[in-house]
Amino acid sequence: MTEPDTTPESGWPVVGDDGLARPPWAAHDPLLREYYDTEWGMPVTDEHGMFERVCLEGFQVGLSWRLILQKRDALREAFHGFEPEAVASMSIEHLLDDASLIRNRRKLEAAVRNAQATLALRDEGTHLGEFVWSYQPSQTPCPRTMEEVPTRCPESEQLAKDLKKRGFTFVGPVTMYALMESTGIVDTNLVGTWRRGASGVWA
Repeated sequence: MTEPDTTPESGWPVVGDDGLARPPWAAHDPLLREYYDTEWGMPVTDEHGMFERVCLEGFQVGLSWRLILQKRDALREAFHGFEPEAVASMSIEHLLDDASLIRNRRKLEAAVRNAQATLALRDEGTHLGEFVWSYQPSQTPCPRTMEEVPTRCPESEQLAKDLKKRGFTFVGPVTMYALMESTGIVDTNLVGTWRRGASGVWA
């Protein structure tokens, strides 16, 4: 039997110098590796944490996640630690010339609009963390290679529609699936990687 190609280009898990298997995207770059090892896929259920992730996923659209991680501290400072109450009343004009941020007017404005929509969700007797988790699928994927990792699912499509109805922006179905991955709602760790099942959400 031919052994699978496990080079980074193959999409299979890559075993690092520490003996741990990671997906190719997290196998070599120190910043991405640290993020994968400590944050990605772990449950985020609170309103504040989910709001930050929604904003960061929105900023990432069309860009690399590595860039977002590089700018995350600056974004946190600019957006008052992503506290929804503070962000909801912000003006973004002074941020447009700040090179430490993502200087895209629509994305900057989206953070403010999404903060306002986050506060409005409370009137429905819920908060953003609970709302997003209510779209958790009944099953999670079991991908062996990156090519087998989905980019959307019926639940992320419905979540995107329902968030947009409530005034959220930059919350398309692919972006919402990425949010589900990063916050533990689905586990798309490749089978055989050391973080598979680490969230404790999926057996």
